[in-house]
Amino acid sequence: MKKKYQGSSRVKCAQLQALRRDFEILQMKDGESMTSYCARTMGIVNNMRFHCEKMEDVAIVEKILHSLAPKFDYVVCSIEESKDIDALSLDELQSSLLVHEQNMNRGSTTEEQALKEEVKEREIEAIEMATGITKQMVINFKVEDGINNLTNPR
Repeated sequence: MKKKYQGSSRVKCAQLQALRRDFEILQMKDGESMTSYCARTMGIVNNMRFHCEKMEDVAIVEKILHSLAPKFDYVVCSIEESKDIDALSLDELQSSLLVHEQNMNRGSTTEEQALKEEVKEREIEAIEMATGITKQMVINFKVEDGINNLTNPR
C-alpha cells in the first residue's frame, strides 16, 4: 500500500528533485499577498517532507526572508537585526510579515484615496471649464430643485 502511494524509488527521486528545484527558484510574485506566498512555500515544503526530505525550519525561514518582493527589503533587515533567525519559528515569521504587509497596505489605501479625490477634482475643474457651470451652481440648483419639490409636489 505504501509503495502504491509513494511510487517507485525512481519516481520518488524525480519528484523530490522537481520539488527541490521549485524550492530553490521560489520567489514572491508581484502583487502576491503574504498569506498566499507563505501557503505556496509551505505547500512545496510539505510535499518535500512527504517525500522524506529533511527540512529544517531555519532553512525555510531564511528562504522566505530572502525570496520576498523588494518592497519587503526593509522588513527583512528589521527582522534579521532584531530577532534570532535560528530560533525564529515559521508562525512568528509569518505573523510578523503579515503585520508589516497590513501596515503597508493601510498606507497605500490612503494614498489611493487621495489620488482618486485629486482626479475627481481635476475632472470637475475640466467640466467647469468646458461648460461654464461651476460646482457651486450645481449644488445651488440641486438645493433649489429640492426645495421646489418639497413646496410644489408634482
